[in-house]
Amino acid sequence: NTVMAAQMTNAHRRFLQVLMSNGITEGSEARKLHQHCCETDKVYYAHDKLDDFISAINSHLQPLFMQIRKGLSEDDGRAHYAVVNLAETEVTKMASDYTEIELELFRKTMDLIILSENGFASSTDILNLADQLKTKKMKKKEAEQVLKVFVEDKWLSEKNGEYTLHTRCIIEMEQYILSNYQDVARKCNICRSLAIQSQVCESCGIGMHLPCVRKYFRAQTEPRCPKCNEFWSCDIP
Repeated sequence: NTVMAAQMTNAHRRFLQVLMSNGITEGSEARKLHQHCCETDKVYYAHDKLDDFISAINSHLQPLFMQIRKGLSEDDGRAHYAVVNLAETEVTKMASDYTEIELELFRKTMDLIILSENGFASSTDILNLADQLKTKKMKKKEAEQVLKVFVEDKWLSEKNGEYTLHTRCIIEMEQYILSNYQDVARKCNICRSLAIQSQVCESCGIGMHLPCVRKYFRAQTEPRCPKCNEFWSCDIP
């Protein structure tokens, strides 16, 4: 690890450290950080070279089975960056931070979210699972506290009592979700990344993120599926 780190510039190292401590970083923040690291280290900076800068860091991280990955927020389509450990693709990567019972609640919450039609699970449905856990039963008050921590740690997002997977979770666990939920997990037909909150074509079954749907159909007078060309029956957000 030390050898790899030594081959990186100080600018690369500083950028990586901040990304790792953040858990996930929004695109505009990553661009500011890129500029700050380059200027502090007095190395070449160009505003449109963030992807090249990240690729250079990733080439050093490759032998460590780590990678900085870019993902889009399902909410507004904005880019985010997170450091992913490729050696651990399962929920077990969270094991050092949470107890067994907390992880079981997370897995069951993930089940509800991914198997739902809209990519959300209500707090009522999640809390009803708390006293059915195999590890041991959890009181609803405890479960509420655990959910709060998952939101704070950016594994879950919550809006009006409805929970979905945070962008961080989708970036870090994409492979785990695609291989463990093969029948229901799908990639967005437009951006090709995992789609949890999505619209689905009634004719051919492809899915698209809501921001991708918005962008794709913006210029079309009559919305038609990009794959089968049938009329897109969902409401365009």
